[in-house]
Amino acid sequence: MWARRSGQGADTLLPRVHRVASLLKRWLLGTHQGRVERKHLPYYLDEFTFRFNRRTSRSRGLLFYRLAQQSVALEPVPFSRLVGGGANPQQVGPTGAK
Repeated sequence: MWARRSGQGADTLLPRVHRVASLLKRWLLGTHQGRVERKHLPYYLDEFTFRFNRRTSRSRGLLFYRLAQQSVALEPVPFSRLVGGGANPQQVGPTGAK
């Protein structure tokens, strides 16, 4: 509201905030086709943050390598534990040890 009174656009007053909000909106509309559910919003924002923070990374290939490396180093996690179906979830360490 104060941006309108000043006669300047939001992109002039808060350029970085405007850029992040624009990128988030474009990403949600493009990736999720505008279908965003409130209960999943924290996960969408986590993924957006992950992608935003790595958009200028010089070692994107290394990211995939590390992901593949971790996927073979850890023990598999059943789907029921991923979605919170377990009554007593166990913490699994980075080496697969409990």
